Amino acid sequence: MKKSEYIYIDMDVHKETHTAVLMDSKEERKGAIKIKNNITGFKRLFAYVETFRQNLIPIYGLEDVTHFGRDLAIYLLENDCIVKEVNFALSYMERMSHATVKKNDTWDSQCICSVLIRRHEILPDAKSQDYYWTMRYLVNKRDSLAKATTKQVQQLHNQLPTGYPSYKEIFSEIESPTSLAFFEKYPSPSHLKNVTVDELAAFLRSASRNTSSTKKAEKILEVVKRDSVKERDYQSARDKAIQSTIRTIRNNREEMKQIEMIEADMLKELDYQLETMPGIKTVTASILVAQIGDIARYKSADKLASFAGVSPIYQGSAGKGKNYQNKSMGNRELYSILYLLAMQQVQVNAKGEARNPEMRKYYEYKISQGKTKIQSLICIMRRLVRILYAMMKYKTAYEMPKIKEEKVS
Repeated sequence: MKKSEYIYIDMDVHKETHTAVLMDSKEERKGAIKIKNNITGFKRLFAYVETFRQNLIPIYGLEDVTHFGRDLAIYLLENDCIVKEVNFALSYMERMSHATVKKNDTWDSQCICSVLIRRHEILPDAKSQDYYWTMRYLVNKRDSLAKATTKQVQQLHNQLPTGYPSYKEIFSEIESPTSLAFFEKYPSPSHLKNVTVDELAAFLRSASRNTSSTKKAEKILEVVKRDSVKERDYQSARDKAIQSTIRTIRNNREEMKQIEMIEADMLKELDYQLETMPGIKTVTASILVAQIGDIARYKSADKLASFAGVSPIYQGSAGKGKNYQNKSMGNRELYSILYLLAMQQVQVNAKGEARNPEMRKYYEYKISQGKTKIQSLICIMRRLVRILYAMMKYKTAYEMPKIKEEKVS
């Protein structure tokens, strides 16, 4: 259809309100309206558009269809509207292309609308994608819990030395279930007063599921006696704070487990077999799915590599130029998880055995070519993208390649 047969409506979306600008195919502004981000506001938008549309077909453009603009996008799609997703980078370049750079909701909408008018034929259709939106929410929720837990553990490290200066001698891993159980019951040495070796040993056996012995109890009491810390003022308040911190850590971990169970159930729906690759478990698989989204969006592995920021950027002029590492563009969260996954693939254990021998061999080959370790890891990331793309597109399992043994002459 011709551009002149449409009326273009673009939205600058926010949490509470959205601003819409209506333009014709000549980029002449026909109207503007601010609506609330609710059903009443959406119906008001519909009525407003009807006063301008005449015989024209409305086509909507939104920068955000997964966060603040999600409800509006779903409402428009359910009412059989044409909705396009406008890349933020395109609207940003449109704003910066003007002699005077403005910044307000109406102007932002107008810039987005200009992009929509010129590129609506190639812009992707907006989709609600409930599955991927929910998966991203779960991934972000688990990530926030993990960060909160790390802060609580840091607080525990700050508080414990007051009562237990040598607490690391008692428990080398403060986050272990046994350690947390001990410090919750005995947040300071005063709680160990009159506690016998047998009593403490019985508690530790119960907390550790019979992995801690009487020797552990003897060592704890010996260290506490050796340090002989004098109880200070407000120790009771600090004890309660330590116990509260431990309860928070335990609760956060339980919530994280519940989220992982939900993620595992959702992953089964896609029938992917990502966990068959070394280094990928439920958490990593969920992050990959959440960040990549629908694999059908990418026509090739190269497109996915470009989206992830793994592909190099070519810079040149007059027939001269070179490729540079992409350090800013692409999905940086996806880039980060691919980087960590690449490091896991080339890891070598204490026995000198590689976690993924084929990837390790390729990594060493790249280094032998003169590439740095970082450059070699990026080569691994690019190979991982190709493998993950095939695994997700064709729903196949990962098979560890067999390395051909070189013949010794």
